Amino acid sequence: MSEEFKTEFAGRSISVKTNYVAGQANGATLVTYGETVVMITAVSEKSKRENIDFLPLTVDYQEMTFAAGKIPGGFFKREGRPNEKEILTSRIIDRSIRPLIPKGYFYETQVVATVLSLDNENGSDIAAMLGASTALGISDIPFNGPIAGVRIGRKDGKFLCNPSSAELEESELDLFLVGRKVEAAAGGDYEVNLVMVEGGAYEVEEETLIDVINFGLESMRPVIDLQDKIRQELGKEKRPVEPIVISDEIRAKVHALAGDGLKDAYTTPAKLDRRAKLTQVKELLKESFADEEPSVMSAVGNATEELEQTILRDMILSEGRRIDNRSTTDIRPITCDVGILPRTHGSGLFTRGETQALVVLTLGTSSDEQRLDLISGEEFRSFMLHYNFPPYSVGEARFLRGPGRREIGHGALARRALLPILPSQDEFPYTIRVVSEILSSNGSSSMATVCGGSLSLMDAGVPVKDVVAGIAMGLLKSDDKIIILTDILGDEDHAGDMDFKVCGTKKGITAVQMDIKIDGITEDILRQALRQAKDARVFIIDRLKETIAEPREEISSYAPRIITMRVRPERIRDVIGTGGKNIRQIISETGVSIDVEDDGTITIASADLEASSKAIDMINWLTEEAEVGKVYLGTVKKVVDFGAFVEILPGTEGLVHISQLARERVHKVTDVLNEGDKVPVKVLEIDRNGKIKLSRKEALDKNVQ
Repeated sequence: MSEEFKTEFAGRSISVKTNYVAGQANGATLVTYGETVVMITAVSEKSKRENIDFLPLTVDYQEMTFAAGKIPGGFFKREGRPNEKEILTSRIIDRSIRPLIPKGYFYETQVVATVLSLDNENGSDIAAMLGASTALGISDIPFNGPIAGVRIGRKDGKFLCNPSSAELEESELDLFLVGRKVEAAAGGDYEVNLVMVEGGAYEVEEETLIDVINFGLESMRPVIDLQDKIRQELGKEKRPVEPIVISDEIRAKVHALAGDGLKDAYTTPAKLDRRAKLTQVKELLKESFADEEPSVMSAVGNATEELEQTILRDMILSEGRRIDNRSTTDIRPITCDVGILPRTHGSGLFTRGETQALVVLTLGTSSDEQRLDLISGEEFRSFMLHYNFPPYSVGEARFLRGPGRREIGHGALARRALLPILPSQDEFPYTIRVVSEILSSNGSSSMATVCGGSLSLMDAGVPVKDVVAGIAMGLLKSDDKIIILTDILGDEDHAGDMDFKVCGTKKGITAVQMDIKIDGITEDILRQALRQAKDARVFIIDRLKETIAEPREEISSYAPRIITMRVRPERIRDVIGTGGKNIRQIISETGVSIDVEDDGTITIASADLEASSKAIDMINWLTEEAEVGKVYLGTVKKVVDFGAFVEILPGTEGLVHISQLARERVHKVTDVLNEGDKVPVKVLEIDRNGKIKLSRKEALDKNVQ
């Protein structure tokens, strides 16, 4: 029998139904937040695949178009590959729950969140996070929850919990936080510890970010309490997790065989040389245990990983030494170049240590905007950032594939970081596409993309408001000892307890992403980490400005020049013409690109200024308004007994009365004019209804061509 549990969340009712849908899943919930409804299921296989020593977890968030009363486009009329919103939400849920499934649980596990109804006021991702945690909590799948997600905005200095889409449009920040319940050490009330942060802001200060986190964590308590109640009433007994057991004998043998080699490897600065040494060590272990059972080989692998972690962490925590001998605050050597690709509109090459990003910018018109067909409605983007991570960037040979979830996530983070410094469309009416090709990677390629993005924007002449840089930070904690690392390597990220990326200007933060793997990250630790990240960010911005201090005054000669003009909205039809005849003729004769908006805004784009000028003249001729006292060379369109109708401008006609045809008396109109004749006429009057009176008589003395 189904049961429903309710609470207030951000001033609105949220409910969780159990035993209601998907009865064969290990755990299933139906979360309703306003009129947003999300179904979440959690399933884990009963049997384990052979020789597997990792958690095969899959998280899929999917939005059904029927949730918004829509039918999918395209030939097949059904949902296709995940869009960016679905991919990013899947990543957020995955990154939040994966660390909370105990080590040693190696069963195929899948969490699926399906949006069934959407009201655009209450976040489906917030409901999905709550449902995923609850489904895992009441299932027999081991899970160290509960967790909850919340979105925080700020308007007029006031924090907004789970703001609507309309409120987010006016918010100066958009941060999604995930927190986890942790029981207090000596009884009393529990704590809510930070698990993950992701989002963007318009140059907020570090202290504001701390306040946002505190506000967000406190806001989660109602839905954490709700989950506790559901789990106490309905929770199944959890499956036992076999602890990873490494015998003293195997551990000792691995230490003896691999200890010195691993220590040598982790004091080798160059990544490929280090990888080669690590491979040699692992090949030696493989040969030494070649005759052992698969279970023994698995234990050897675990012992090796444990030893690697111990060596690297001890080296940093106890000896204060990093792999490449930097201090905790040192940044790897940085080099920057711009304008290295002559025919592109902007380019920047950013290198930090062994991480290198080639970032290329292309300028286009409004017709090049990206159109996103989301269930929440259409979205048009005039700024795109695409991140590519080819296999050669890490010295591998693999098939080139389309972007995966990681590439989509890194691109979204970099786009969010650069967006606040871009000019408005009124100031710079271009569509901007930035592509980051990672040429070499050893940690923080997404932050190299941000830095290279700033270079390419300035090289292209985009009038950015400021310069943005990004830095990847790490943290190691042992008892009371805390080490915060600036500009982490990939190995340091793997061995650390927290990794976070911070982007921004010297003034404030524009984007942040944090993943926290342990409890006990206090407010003071976060404050120190953000302060250290700001120092690094300012240092990198100064290095970027040494290469190019401000945007170039002119855009590339190969980029389209965009000219904006306005006509009265009712004259748009004259520009377009019947069936698009006029606008096609302009494009055909000039080669320009033309976009026409309903409000009368016309955008002309071409790298050829002469062609643009010709197009402007043609549009002006099509939309020119008749002017009293002005003489025009018109075409006779129709002859009647009392005069002739003459077209003086495209679509604009006036009447030449028979009395205005000539100085002498005219008995018959056709004695003077016939249809198709070219005739000079002067505008005598335009009445309030727009009717135009013309005179050939008064124009005869004028020299009209």
